[in-house]
Amino acid sequence: MKRPKTTDEYVDLMHQAVYEVDEIRSIMEEDSDEFAPFKPFINELDSQLRQMYDDMVSGRYKFDPNGPELPFMHIVRRLGPRLPFGLLLKVIDQTHREGLDIDSSK
Repeated sequence: MKRPKTTDEYVDLMHQAVYEVDEIRSIMEEDSDEFAPFKPFINELDSQLRQMYDDMVSGRYKFDPNGPELPFMHIVRRLGPRLPFGLLLKVIDQTHREGLDIDSSK
């Protein structure tokens, strides 16, 4: 999965991440044993992603070139391959720190 080339693509990735959290939350209600590792992290992940998405939609969002990783990345590392959309979150983090992939759009 590559970094998005446009702002709209980036906003779409964020929307997808928020959707994925909602899906995990729904699945947790039905299969609480299998998704128990997510329980301590789901609210934190949800609030951080929704805040970032809201900032994007409202125009308050700012990229942070060469800045620190996004706060939710500790959750991505902690859950590892059990998090089905971990790669999506890694791309969001990379885009936040490195910007849009405008060089490959030529």
